[in-house]
Amino acid sequence: MPGWWHASAHGRHVKAFAAWIYGVALAIGGPGIFVIAFLDSSFISLPQINDILVVLMVTQHKTWMPYYAAMATLGSVAGCYAIYYLAERGGEAFLRKRLRAGQTDRALALYKRHGVLALVIPALLPPPAPFKLFVLMAGVAEVPRMKFVLSIAGARGLRYVILGFLAIWYGDAALELMRTRGREVALWLVGVIVVAALGLWWMRRRASRA
Repeated sequence: MPGWWHASAHGRHVKAFAAWIYGVALAIGGPGIFVIAFLDSSFISLPQINDILVVLMVTQHKTWMPYYAAMATLGSVAGCYAIYYLAERGGEAFLRKRLRAGQTDRALALYKRHGVLALVIPALLPPPAPFKLFVLMAGVAEVPRMKFVLSIAGARGLRYVILGFLAIWYGDAALELMRTRGREVALWLVGVIVVAALGLWWMRRRASRA
């Protein structure tokens, strides 16, 4: 059979699996969010399903927002740590196969210099930001485990709490806001964090010179 048919069939299977797991997660609540977040942050890409689940569940049970945000954050941290753990034990060879000569060394040098920021910014951005690549590089660059976990938890926690508040304030309209303005909101948030980080760096530099 032609290659396009196989690709099309594979796409249908992936969509069917995503729809099935979405339905299961929606039925079981918080643990379902955890599982989706773990899969999406580790070995299977399920773009935006977890964001939508958080918004839907918070819309139905607004007082449970901290719980749903926490489950999404914990699942994401666990999934990212699985990639980090594997990368720490042989991820550089994987990177070198997929990046051109010299790119890996330059990328790792930049990552070692701006490790936490390089994790926080992609963790806040919605798809198609190449977040897993930065997680992989964190393991290869041997970012300290506690720093890695806290960076992911802080960034993803902030993202899901913001989604939760959007669901509380806008209800069902939050889904449309995510679809039409989600990336714009995320970019503004990243800009604020970058400015704050630069301000903190400048203050520390002035303090060290004093």
